[in-house]
Amino acid sequence: MTGWQHIAGSDALNLNLIQRAEKLITPYIVHTPVLQSPTLNEIAGAELFFKCENLQKTGAFKFRGAVHALLHLTAEQRQHGVFTVSSGNHGAALAAAGAILGIAVKVAVPKNAPAVKKANIASYQAEIVEIEPGMAARENFIHEQARNDAQRSFIPPYDHPLIMAGQGTAALELVKAEPELDVLVTPLGGGGLLSGTAMVGHSQGMDVFGVEPELASDGWHSLQTGSIQPALPPTSICDGLLTSLGQHTFPVLQTMVNNVLLVSETEVVAAMQTLWQALKLVIEPSSATVFAAVCKYPQHFRGKRIGLILSGGNVDVTQLPWPVTQLELHP
Repeated sequence: MTGWQHIAGSDALNLNLIQRAEKLITPYIVHTPVLQSPTLNEIAGAELFFKCENLQKTGAFKFRGAVHALLHLTAEQRQHGVFTVSSGNHGAALAAAGAILGIAVKVAVPKNAPAVKKANIASYQAEIVEIEPGMAARENFIHEQARNDAQRSFIPPYDHPLIMAGQGTAALELVKAEPELDVLVTPLGGGGLLSGTAMVGHSQGMDVFGVEPELASDGWHSLQTGSIQPALPPTSICDGLLTSLGQHTFPVLQTMVNNVLLVSETEVVAAMQTLWQALKLVIEPSSATVFAAVCKYPQHFRGKRIGLILSGGNVDVTQLPWPVTQLELHP
């Protein structure tokens, strides 16, 4: 089996790697359903196909990349364990994959991460270290961990071709189920999911869009300026998207993504309410961004067949942003 550090560089991500990842992780993941809703189609003026990664193991697409990465560790690397930093979903995914494969996992979690996500990580017996919110604290933890326990392998939340390839398997499953799609849409945080999705969509001649909250629009600014911009202060309710792009994800997004679309907090909450009601599924704010964007930007989507990846469903129901004023989602 290939060692974790064997594949490096953004040029290592390609459709073949994603296809190999799909075969490797199939015994471990949930083949999540693709759902439709006449109500949502009418609201959007398009035919929508929702890839329900909120029903994935640990409640998010992150399990795909995490288990793919751990399956590439050598026997010695497995013995020494791994660590990561995560607002919740990647940490839980890595903890669950580690529990399945017998690999010890340490996760640094921002103090302000939703309690439901911390509990999800703890349920898989991972070691949890609380850190301050923001990218600076994450980077400090990584450097300290590397100094104090150099034998543990760092498994990044998104910025590695093996992680990106694992995440891309969600889009691969989607286009296999619905090969006549015109457009793929995913949330954008660090770019792991969007990179893998873009690679799949590009190979099929599909348009690909990422979506960010206006309060976490560093990805949009990065593509506008041509260089990676730092993450904005963590004020958006889309806690899964509060991170900057990576050195591996950014070049893929530059070449294979049509655009990054921005949505407001109010639009995210309205979209989340509507999706809960129409699909009868719990999704988190980060996931709702994609439906909010389809409604807000009809020039890109009206009349088309659109694949939307619902990235996760780990919501702290005691902190729901209800009620809100009745909101009009029609463009």
